[in-house]
Amino acid sequence: MRSALLRSYRYLLPYWKINLVSFACVVGILVLNLLLPQFIRWIIDQGIDGDNLRLLFWAIAGLLALTLLRGVLTYIEGQTTEVASQGVAYDLRKDIQRKLTSLSFSFHDTTETGELLSRAVQDVERIRFLTGRASLRILEGALMLVGTTIVLFWMQPRLATLALLSFPLLIYQALHFGRRFRPLSLKIQKQLAVLTTVVEQNLRGSKIVKAYAQEQAEVERFDRENERWFGLSSQSARLQSIQAPLLLLFANLASVAIIWYGGALVVHGQLSLGELVAFTTYLAQLIDPIRRLGMVIPAVAIAASSAERIFEIIDTVPDVKEAPDAMALPQLKGNVRFENVSFAYGRNGGDIQKVVRVLKGVDFEAQPGQVIALLGQTGSGKSTIISLIPRFYDPTGGRILVDGIDLRQVTIQSLRTQIGIVMQETTLFAASVRQNIAFGRPDASADEIVAAAQAAQAHDFIIEMPQGYDTHVGERGVTLSGGQKQRLAIARALLLDPRILILDDATASVDTQTESRIQLAFARLMEGRTTFVIAHRLSTVRRADLILVLDHGQVAARGDHGTLMNTSPIYREIYQRQLAPQEKEKVLFSNHVVVGK
Repeated sequence: MRSALLRSYRYLLPYWKINLVSFACVVGILVLNLLLPQFIRWIIDQGIDGDNLRLLFWAIAGLLALTLLRGVLTYIEGQTTEVASQGVAYDLRKDIQRKLTSLSFSFHDTTETGELLSRAVQDVERIRFLTGRASLRILEGALMLVGTTIVLFWMQPRLATLALLSFPLLIYQALHFGRRFRPLSLKIQKQLAVLTTVVEQNLRGSKIVKAYAQEQAEVERFDRENERWFGLSSQSARLQSIQAPLLLLFANLASVAIIWYGGALVVHGQLSLGELVAFTTYLAQLIDPIRRLGMVIPAVAIAASSAERIFEIIDTVPDVKEAPDAMALPQLKGNVRFENVSFAYGRNGGDIQKVVRVLKGVDFEAQPGQVIALLGQTGSGKSTIISLIPRFYDPTGGRILVDGIDLRQVTIQSLRTQIGIVMQETTLFAASVRQNIAFGRPDASADEIVAAAQAAQAHDFIIEMPQGYDTHVGERGVTLSGGQKQRLAIARALLLDPRILILDDATASVDTQTESRIQLAFARLMEGRTTFVIAHRLSTVRRADLILVLDHGQVAARGDHGTLMNTSPIYREIYQRQLAPQEKEKVLFSNHVVVGK
C-alpha cells in the first residue's frame, strides 16, 4: 500500500513549481488562520470592552481585508492543486495506454476489457483526487493542528490541555476507520470492474443477445452483479455514516469543555473574554479540517487500492519484448523458416496451472514468393503459426528466422511494418473509410488508397457510399456487410506493400463472385511476396506452392494438392469433408447463372 501511494506521489514531481505555489498558499492560509483569532481577541478586548468605536470600525475593516486575502489564497491554492492533479491523471493514463499497447497478446487473452477500462478511468480519477485535494486537506489539517496546538499552549496551557484531550480519540478513530475501509473499498472497485465488463460485453454483443432472445437473461445477469455492488456500497455508506458523526462528537466535546472551564476562568478574572473567544475560534477552525479528514481517509484507502491496480498493469512484463541490442530488420526478401518450433501456454485450472501444448517440433521453410496454405482441424495450430510470424507470441521452443535472421534479434516495429495481415475477425475503427484503409500508413496519398481499394475489389462499393472514401463506417464497422469489412481489411494490408502476407481465412465472408475477383487480385499482388493462408477455400489450396497439413500441433503432411491427394490419408479426409463440396457448390452456382440468363 505505502509503496503504491509513494509511486503515485512521484507523478507530482514534474509539476513541482505549481505545487510550490500551492504549498506557499497553504502556508499563507495557515498564518492567517492562526492570526485571525488573535485579531478577534484584540478587537473584543480593546474595541468592545474598551468602548472604542473608532478602533472597532478600523479593526473590522482590517478583519474583512484579511478574510478577503484568505479567500484569494484559497482560490489560487485550489486552482494550482487541480492543475497538478490533472497532470498526474494525464501522465498515468498515458503510461497505462503505452503499456497496454506494448503488452503481448497473452495479456489481453486473459484480461477483461471492462476491467482495464475501470482501471484506466475510475482508478486514475481516484489517484487524481488523492494527489490533489485529498493531500491538500491532509496537509492543511496537519499544519493547522500543529500550529493551533502551539498557539493554544502559548495562550493558556491548562485550557489547551483540556481542549486537546479528545484529539487522541479523533486520530485513533480515523486510523481505525482507514484499516476497516480499505479492504472494503478494494472489493467495491473489483465489483465495479465486473459491472463494467458486463455492460461492455452486452454493448459489444448486442446483436447476439437479441438474436438468441436473451435480453431478459442479460438483464438478470446485470442485476445480480449490480446488487453485489449495491450491497458493498451500502456497507461502505454505513461505515462512513458512523465515522463522520463520531469525529464531530469527539471534536465538540472539546468545545463544551472549553466553554465550561474557560467561562469559569473569565468569571474569576483569570482569562479575558477575548481570549475565550479566540480559544473557541481556534477549536472551530480545527473541527472543519478534522471533519474533512474523516472524509479524506476513506478516499486515501480507496486510492491506495486504485494505485495497486494501476501499477499492476504498468509493472506487467510483456511476454514478447525486444532484446536490448535488437536491430532494425532490413528490407525483407521473404524467406521464412521454422526450426523445431514448439509453443505452449499456461491455463489456470482451479488452483493448478496447466500447460497446454499447441505446437510440437514444427519444421518448414517458405521461399520468397511462395504461397503456403495451412490446413487442419480446429485447434490443430494453424492460427498459432501465423501469430508467431509477426511475434504476437514467442515460441517456447525452437526458433523462427526471416531471411536467416532470428525474430528475437530484430525490433518488433521493423518486423511488423513488413508484414500485411488480414485477421479472421475483421476489426475496423469508428472513422472514415479512408482512415481505416490508411491505418498502417497514415501518410499514404489518396491515389495509393484508391489503388489499394481497387486491388481489394472495394473501390466500387466505396464510391457508392454517401461520402465515398470520407464515409464514417461506425464503431467496429457495423454499417458495412461482412464482405465489405473484409475487403477494406484486405485493402489496408495491401497498402503496406508488405513482403510477407498473412491471410487468416481472408475470403470467408464474401460471396463466390466477389471471392473470384479478390482471388484474381491476390494472384497479381502475391507475386514476389511470401503468403501464408489459413485455407478454407479449394481455390486457395490448389494455388498453394506448399500445403502444410496440421494435426494436434504437428505437421502431419506437406506438399502440393496433387501430391497430398496421393500420399496423405489425413489430407484426403479433409478434402472430402471440407473442400470437395465446394466444387459442387461452384457447379450449382454456374448452372444457376446460366439458367438466370
